[in-house]
Amino acid sequence: MSASTFSRGPARLRRAARESVSGLPRQFWWLWTSTLINRLGAFVATFLALYLTVERGHSASYAGLVGALYGLGGVISSVGAGVLTDRLGRRPTMLVAQLSTAASVALLGFMTDPVAIAAVAGVVGMATNASRPAVQAMMADIVAPEDRVRAFALNYWAINLGFAVSSTAAGLIAQHGYLALFLGESTLVLACALVVFFKLPESRPAATAGDDRDAGGSGPAAVSMRTVVRDGRFMTVVGLNLLLALIFQQAYVSMPVSMGQDGFSSADFGTVIAVNGVLVVLLQIPVTRFIEHRSPAMLLIGSALLAGYGFGLTALAGSVAMYALAVVVWTLGEIINSPTQMGLVVRLSPLHGRGRYQGMYSLSWSVASLAAPLLGGTVIDHYGADVLWAGCAAVGTVAALGYGLLLRSLPGRTEVVVDASAGAPAEPAAAPVSAQGVAPVPASAPGETGG
Repeated sequence: MSASTFSRGPARLRRAARESVSGLPRQFWWLWTSTLINRLGAFVATFLALYLTVERGHSASYAGLVGALYGLGGVISSVGAGVLTDRLGRRPTMLVAQLSTAASVALLGFMTDPVAIAAVAGVVGMATNASRPAVQAMMADIVAPEDRVRAFALNYWAINLGFAVSSTAAGLIAQHGYLALFLGESTLVLACALVVFFKLPESRPAATAGDDRDAGGSGPAAVSMRTVVRDGRFMTVVGLNLLLALIFQQAYVSMPVSMGQDGFSSADFGTVIAVNGVLVVLLQIPVTRFIEHRSPAMLLIGSALLAGYGFGLTALAGSVAMYALAVVVWTLGEIINSPTQMGLVVRLSPLHGRGRYQGMYSLSWSVASLAAPLLGGTVIDHYGADVLWAGCAAVGTVAALGYGLLLRSLPGRTEVVVDASAGAPAEPAAAPVSAQGVAPVPASAPGETGG
């Protein structure tokens, strides 16, 4: 192999990396930075059960109850935060959520009474989840339609990178006392709020001539939660995402139980689940470059099958290597699904209802995090783990069929991109749809640069 071949390799990698981040506005990169800071401090949710059982000496059932209340808080706040995102704006909603998270997490570290711990944990769950609709709506506001899949993928990459670092750091910090975890997360969430306050102007679009109009044509069509619920196509997407979320949640609930029943240790589970984080960090960006302009229908069908049958493979696992192989399969489904699904949610959301639509979408994840432990545990206790994994394969197949039927045609919406630095929306542009269900989009202009 010639020296020129070796020299071209790094050059291609540099060019691919540059193209992956080019063309995105400066506001996106500040939003991306705030997400990374937030996830770098995601200590408490990961180690809450361990804190309650080891540090506080409570039972596993009490830890489960607190975890359920944490999840219930997220369910409650998803819809409310979506409404606030549309009414108050993206930036105020994020700031309220982040300041509430910082205060409640710090308070939780000082609670000793079991009832007080449970109550504050529910508040932490509400506050932590409340910023998601606003973050996703702001991202849709400020990123051009042809770049949104890439932007959502980069944001998802930041979430996983931050989680990987925070999980490792939390184990080391906990050795010096769990209170440091609570105060550390509170401090980093405050840092995230400072980034939002100083660097992110409001992006909620103002009414323009291209908006959806009400029946009289006098203003933007009113959007309420009733509008969202009556949007059959969008609610079908939410339902299908709920099915997939129930599958993905089994990785953190039922898989460790199943591995324990098979005689594997907690260290073995840690090794297996680490494969997921490593693959997301390594593959999210290159895979997204490959899929970003392809049909969302085929991508969502494929990701549903990879998720379902990836977990289905767990029924055949008799070694750590086989469990890891199953993780590889469903992680590929996760990598494909996340940015594609988020792009679809934006496509189906009316301009002045993005917050409510994102809130309803977030609700599907919150419900899954609350219901998955109950469903997984019940199936394992009564029918065995193999039945659960076979059920995951069946649910993935149903989701794939649902996406295939739903996305045979996808109506276009008028797109408005907000120039947040100028405080005004850019000119709206129609988003035509091809027969494959995806709008034909141009490549990023060669001279564009990231923030």
